[in-house]
Amino acid sequence: MLNPIHLHTLRACVRTRSFAEAARELGYTSSAVSQQMFQLERSVGAALFERSARSVRPTAVAEQLAERSGAALGALSTLEREAAAMVRGEAGSLRLASFATANARIVPAALAAVVARRPNSEVQLDEGEPTEVLDGVLEGTLDAAVVFDYDRDRRDWPVELHRDELLVEPFALAVPPEHPFAGRTELDLAEAAEETWICTRADTAGARSLARLAADAGFVPKIVFRSNDYGVIRELVARQLGVAMLPALAWPDDGIRTVPLAGRRPFRQVLVLYRPNNTNPMLPLALDCLEQASAAYRWD
Repeated sequence: MLNPIHLHTLRACVRTRSFAEAARELGYTSSAVSQQMFQLERSVGAALFERSARSVRPTAVAEQLAERSGAALGALSTLEREAAAMVRGEAGSLRLASFATANARIVPAALAAVVARRPNSEVQLDEGEPTEVLDGVLEGTLDAAVVFDYDRDRRDWPVELHRDELLVEPFALAVPPEHPFAGRTELDLAEAAEETWICTRADTAGARSLARLAADAGFVPKIVFRSNDYGVIRELVARQLGVAMLPALAWPDDGIRTVPLAGRRPFRQVLVLYRPNNTNPMLPLALDCLEQASAAYRWD
């Protein structure tokens, strides 16, 4: 029988391409990781890594085993948590993750509703970008994750996960109140070609989406400030340091103006991902509360 601890370590080794990095991530020594992988290779009956003096490279068998073991590890983790809850006589536990903008707007109301209906339950929330939380859902350390998907930078989600759409948020151009665009009801993005831009980091879906939108409008945006914190971006816009594309959940109540784009308007979906075989009775309640909290945010 395959050892689930070894499979969990394998996934870290495949993801990091390094025994040493996997050891740091999991709290093991490099020697312990290496020993676990040797034991797993004996159980599987095949080499899982091409080893050299300075690196390790996963074989095709390792890649496939790491990918397919996610759902099994998730089911086992859920079973362990359910067994512990039964022993302790708990009313239930729920572990969610979400990205910062949803955590500021949608998730608090949803969690408050969960706690109101199950006051003796244990509810935990973590925060991260979609790529940072997916493994947690796959491996069962998270029951669900709220994520985003840009229409101009689509993601390939794991087939093992089910996804429900919570809402669709449009994008608009954010400008300071004094800006000539501030009073417009809509704007052709090409008109902003000479503007100074504020954007998320270059390796993000937001940055890639802006680059593609600008390319469609015939220009390359001059980006001088970058932050993954939309609160920072809003403040930079308010200080007249540039303009920015903001998703609707990040639109401010005051301080700056948002101008819709003419034509086909960009958007991003907000989704909740979870394993369909997750038997946690708290999960359907959480999904229902997330859907109700999201219903408060609708844009024409």
